[in-house]
Amino acid sequence: MTYTTLMVHLELGRSNAGLLRVAGDLAERFHADVIGIAGCQSMVTSYNDGYVPGDVVVQVRDESHQEIKEAEAEFRSALKGNTGTLEWRSTVMSASLSEYIAHEARCADLVITSVNSGDMLDASRLINTGELLMQVGRPVLIVPGTTDKPDFSHIVVGWKDTLEARRAALDALPLLKMAEHVTVVEIAAEEDQADAHREVKDVANWLKRHGVAAEATVRHATGDDASQLNAIAHKQGAGVIVAGAYGHSRFREFVFGGVTRDLLRSTACCSLMSH
Repeated sequence: MTYTTLMVHLELGRSNAGLLRVAGDLAERFHADVIGIAGCQSMVTSYNDGYVPGDVVVQVRDESHQEIKEAEAEFRSALKGNTGTLEWRSTVMSASLSEYIAHEARCADLVITSVNSGDMLDASRLINTGELLMQVGRPVLIVPGTTDKPDFSHIVVGWKDTLEARRAALDALPLLKMAEHVTVVEIAAEEDQADAHREVKDVANWLKRHGVAAEATVRHATGDDASQLNAIAHKQGAGVIVAGAYGHSRFREFVFGGVTRDLLRSTACCSLMSH
């Protein structure tokens, strides 16, 4: 199992240099082809029973196409020295950006995107990463804007015995196999400690059979699993946290908070997530 094709989503109207360095690094490691993708939603011609002037619609459309051209130029310039082939996909569409990328990702092994950093009032150019995770059927690597070049030699697997965590661990195998140090960690309440120790030991042994030497550990829950995972990753110098996405319903995470939501907002290190 490897990543033969990477899909990297470029945000319009800003530099994607850090994201493209990560994509380029992974493309070199896996000798992978890279598909760049960008887009935004088109402006509606009417809003709240009022009409947007035609010249405004045309101006916004032209600006969007220009930003897409600039993103493609940045993509090709940053990755022109890679061994694999480069491909570009883009659109101005009525559907959401996450829906468009999820649809196009059928040809990719791994989708790479960034933590949203744009104007939150302009949703037309921002990807809803939570929606993407629910729709894409592929692992998604979320790269903080502050990341220059993550350390893929140290990886933390955040374990819960859920379908999503099992998929994430399997989807991350290519990354885990090239890592020098992998830690499988479960954060569990006091009454769940015995089960947690057995579970992480099983996962570490499963990884060993795939050629991955992994340390298994269990930590006591303090009420903020995402912060604990980030603290463990920081202490070990890990560049990536692997985790399942939305083991509970998205509504429950929206109301009560959850690890997925917090990791999606994290600027500490990269997160590889699967649903």
